[in-house]
Amino acid sequence: MIRIVDLCKQFGEHWVTHGVSMDIPEGCMTVIIGPSGEGKSVLLKQIIGLIKPTSGHIYIHGIDITKQSHRELESSVTKIGYVFQFAALLDSLNVFENIAITLLENGMSVEEAKPIVKEKLRLVNLDEKILFSYPSDLSGGMKKRVGLARTLVTDPDIILYDEPTTGLDPITSRIIHELMRDMQKRLSLTSVVVSHDLSIFEYAEYVALLIGGQIRYFGQAKTIWECQDPWVYQFVRGLTDGPITNGTNGS
Repeated sequence: MIRIVDLCKQFGEHWVTHGVSMDIPEGCMTVIIGPSGEGKSVLLKQIIGLIKPTSGHIYIHGIDITKQSHRELESSVTKIGYVFQFAALLDSLNVFENIAITLLENGMSVEEAKPIVKEKLRLVNLDEKILFSYPSDLSGGMKKRVGLARTLVTDPDIILYDEPTTGLDPITSRIIHELMRDMQKRLSLTSVVVSHDLSIFEYAEYVALLIGGQIRYFGQAKTIWECQDPWVYQFVRGLTDGPITNGTNGS
């Protein structure tokens, strides 16, 4: 569903991604891990077209979105949802308005949008009683779920998650991970997750390790703890000695 070929992104004199190539399997959850500052979030934003790559190709459903005009790109990414790191809810809007914002901007009436919003709230296990609450009234976990409900209103077949459990306690993180997995299975979604929370391995099918602007490893999540690849072995165990810290990361 998503194919990335030799993707490069340069900001000034700094290369963030430098030859990223990866095939992301359809209908699965793939988690992208790696040290801070390695360009994981930048990679997500390139997939959805928020950042234009310096060179390389991104194929979505076989279409190279890097070659598209702005109008063509808007059409190509309509079925891609993006869940921001801190939910990115608008404080001045209530829950209904935050979730329905895309529907309302596209001309749907409030009455037409209400049943859709309520359905998406049920999907993320939230009661419609919070419909007219404001973000300041919600817990961190509830905000994350409202952010996911907002993404679901467009009925995407791909969802990109940028650090979905940042700032959450372990119990709430587990609830969010279980919800992400359930949504993926129930709606046949392709999920791409950027995360530093290694408990995500329990829920993902595949793991990609991004270091030095390149994918150093791609494999099954269920075997990640047994993996003897030196890059993976050092990163998942938090070791100070290995290729990541010995200056062999290719950056």
